[in-house]
Amino acid sequence: MKNIQINAAFDSGNIEVLSITGSTAKLAIRKDRESEFFQWFHFRVSGAAGRELTLKITGLNGSAYPGGWENYRAAVSEDRDFWARTDSEWDADEEGGTLTIHYQPEGDLAWFAYFAPYSMERHHDLIAATAATEGVDYRCLGASIEGRPIDCLEMGEGETQVWLYARQHPGESMAEWWMEGALECLTDPADPVGRTLRAKCRLHIVPNANPDGSCRGHLRTNFAGVNLNREWADPSIDRSPEVLAIRGAMDESGVNFAMDVHGDEAIPHVFLAGFEGIPAWTEAQGEGYTRYKAILKRRTPDFQTKRGYPVARAGKANLSMSTNQLAERFGPSHGCVSMTLEMPFKDNDDLPCLAQGWSPERSKILGRDCLAALVEWLDGQG
Repeated sequence: MKNIQINAAFDSGNIEVLSITGSTAKLAIRKDRESEFFQWFHFRVSGAAGRELTLKITGLNGSAYPGGWENYRAAVSEDRDFWARTDSEWDADEEGGTLTIHYQPEGDLAWFAYFAPYSMERHHDLIAATAATEGVDYRCLGASIEGRPIDCLEMGEGETQVWLYARQHPGESMAEWWMEGALECLTDPADPVGRTLRAKCRLHIVPNANPDGSCRGHLRTNFAGVNLNREWADPSIDRSPEVLAIRGAMDESGVNFAMDVHGDEAIPHVFLAGFEGIPAWTEAQGEGYTRYKAILKRRTPDFQTKRGYPVARAGKANLSMSTNQLAERFGPSHGCVSMTLEMPFKDNDDLPCLAQGWSPERSKILGRDCLAALVEWLDGQG
């Protein structure tokens, strides 16, 4: 019987083929360029029709988040439109940590990924469609190291300056699915949430802050191997022009409310991380953040507040991270409330879905829910 073929030479592709025997393959994930980070995979299998595939991704104890493989199920698609989950087994003792993926496709082709990919082609379609909508202004904030544009979509006539930005960590593709849902809400003339926010706010939206890493199939870094969410205190044109461009535009507009959209490899829940511990902390800022969390929790069962990251002690916040930097930077002048939204790579254990786990569809719905919570939050501002 012929061997299957495996290929990752495409947008966001990432896999190294170690061996193939029939319908069984031994694989490894390529590290981010100039970095030790690795966890994102995305590849295509052909010659697979009706065959039981056994795909072993090895060496994962050295990945960025080994805890992310326990109870994880790989994403799979045969049409690159609907992404399901398939049986996957984790064995930390097999060949340096091995995820074994099982799947029997109906057709000859199947795509596998760490999460449903959001391609650069779809990104450009999103930018084009949104920019063509009445009342939307397109702005190129700058360029990545490889020269890709840092796209920003702006809309609204209000005074409240809202910044939404995603994919500082490129492998967290659920963040751009969230953005697609948010933009659909904001540009739908019949959607009362979008209409209200455009009336009350000036919205600045960066759907992909790391296009180089996204195209290259990185998990966490840009072309230079830099984690952009550790560059916000002192970004540079050589290491982090993406952050330099976005933060510069924020300095021009000011920031009242900001959300940095991410995914978490290990925690099977949706949660927020705030800016506790910044030197300029005020009770008013803290109350604003707490109130937004309470509103979002009430609005959607996909969000919870019991599980998340540890909170920094007073004065100990890491100001190189965007959420902390923005609250510190714009707190005194704008009372800025900023936060990091985290969605799971696995499933949401509060409301599990056997077929898809956490999915593009749920990410998009959460985008609108977050905006609806922002409407209510603004109504409660003094």
